[in-house]
Amino acid sequence: MPRTVSFTKGHGTGNDFVIVPDPDGSLDLTDDQVAVLCDRRFGIGGDGILRVVRSRAIDEGAQAAAAGAEWFMDYRNADGSKAEMCGNGVRVFVRYLAEMGWATLDDGPLPVGTRAGIKTVTRSDLGLEVDLGPWIVDESDVLVRARGIGAPRPGLGIDVGNPHVVVALPDIAELEGLDLTAVPQIHPEPPHGANVEFVVPADPLVRDGVGSIRMRVFERGVGETLSCGTGVAAAALAVRHWAGPAAPDQWSVEVPGGTLGVRMPQIDGERHVLLSGPATLVYSGEVTLA
Repeated sequence: MPRTVSFTKGHGTGNDFVIVPDPDGSLDLTDDQVAVLCDRRFGIGGDGILRVVRSRAIDEGAQAAAAGAEWFMDYRNADGSKAEMCGNGVRVFVRYLAEMGWATLDDGPLPVGTRAGIKTVTRSDLGLEVDLGPWIVDESDVLVRARGIGAPRPGLGIDVGNPHVVVALPDIAELEGLDLTAVPQIHPEPPHGANVEFVVPADPLVRDGVGSIRMRVFERGVGETLSCGTGVAAAALAVRHWAGPAAPDQWSVEVPGGTLGVRMPQIDGERHVLLSGPATLVYSGEVTLA
């Protein structure tokens, strides 16, 4: 039986999403339905789906609900596969909650449940800032082969709640010459795949205490996107790691869709990575699911 549902289209620096409100968890989207909604020719179009559901109304949100996070971001990639987290998505998610009057940032950080744990969001000079928590660096030998850069290049594994492999390129010409219509090949292949970021440091790398890089990204289950929030954080963390102990804890990252900020403060005795940037709601409507 066809079902008509409301939706809102939103984006963070061009990383776009179909937002579907489902507070009570009554909507069970299949992978095919997600893929059709995200199709840019036959659907609404988006890099993924943000299902807005109360934590208590979804099995994966039980821990979030117990910890006091009312809302859970059920994020699905454009092919329907589940993803742990999305840095741009969680800012858009919170912008939607505020627009609907379902949550407020007036009382301080807003906790949001995700498959990568609870993420807190606050206001920032760039729009909204999300605390992605601690990160993990994996220095295992990894090679990435991508169309347009010749020989395979070494990559650095960074986990910020979801897996990334970051590859440094020598100049902007090589970054722009990448053909990301083809899936980059990671050797050895991570068990659950990974997003792949290609980065070029600015010259100079650091100005007024802020590091600066440019980036393009291929997201697993999606393809190349104009921006990837967790990928931006991973790219800044990788370049900081390569640069050594004197590297700054604040970064500006330019992606095709705009500019995002990354910082790495000490919180409760542990280093966290925080991502800041805009979150925009574009339009709303209704769609009938087959």
